[in-house]
Amino acid sequence: MDNTTERTLNKIPEVTLIFWIIKIAATTLGETGGDAVSMSMHLGYLVGTVIFTSIFLVAVAAQIKAKGFHPFLYWTTIIATTTVGTTLADFADRSLGIGYAGGTSLLFTLLMASLYIWYRSLGSVSINTISSPKAEMFYWMTIMFSQTLGTALGDWTADTAGLGYGGGALVFSLLLGLVVAAYYWTNISRTLVFWAAFILTRPLGAVVGDLLDKPLSAGGLALSRYSASVALFAFMLTCILLFKQRAAEKAH
Repeated sequence: MDNTTERTLNKIPEVTLIFWIIKIAATTLGETGGDAVSMSMHLGYLVGTVIFTSIFLVAVAAQIKAKGFHPFLYWTTIIATTTVGTTLADFADRSLGIGYAGGTSLLFTLLMASLYIWYRSLGSVSINTISSPKAEMFYWMTIMFSQTLGTALGDWTADTAGLGYGGGALVFSLLLGLVVAAYYWTNISRTLVFWAAFILTRPLGAVVGDLLDKPLSAGGLALSRYSASVALFAFMLTCILLFKQRAAEKAH
């Protein structure tokens, strides 16, 4: 099998700078979009979660069924994970009353369990090994947990820890900076670095999204959730159209 054929079997994009730019935009969109449905439309967290979970399941099914890497399908699925993560975390933290700390602890446990079971089942959690339906299911389940955790962690940092949205954005930006430094200047596992960065981009997007649409009295900029969501979606679409992405190389 030649390299071109092997590349198409992996439906996950190559991890480049544009990947992370689109990922952060997607996580921010997940926050503003999720809040638009659950809060601005007054549908509530439970109904919002049901809506976005349905979209997520359809998108994941299409992604797994696809024969190769399709950027629009992949990023649609990522957006679905971020929106369901937003409403699900808010439902657990607020409607169920377990609080930000409780929600963060629970979701962190679920995320670590997902990675552990994935590793025990297939021997690796590297994106370069995602070329089977089973691996894809583990991948998307892990992403969904990480996106939900990120919402809870972002809210905990901004609200419970008292750092505010700007302070939370600064903290997660600094943590991501440390991950980047570890990538370039240490021999730490590239798989560990990837998942650390992937997880941290979600709370960064969560606090930036809240910074954009929360009321001035709460420390936000009071922008329209609809307008912010449309602007973020347009930015993502522009990036996808302008910068050609290719699939990550499959591990030999």
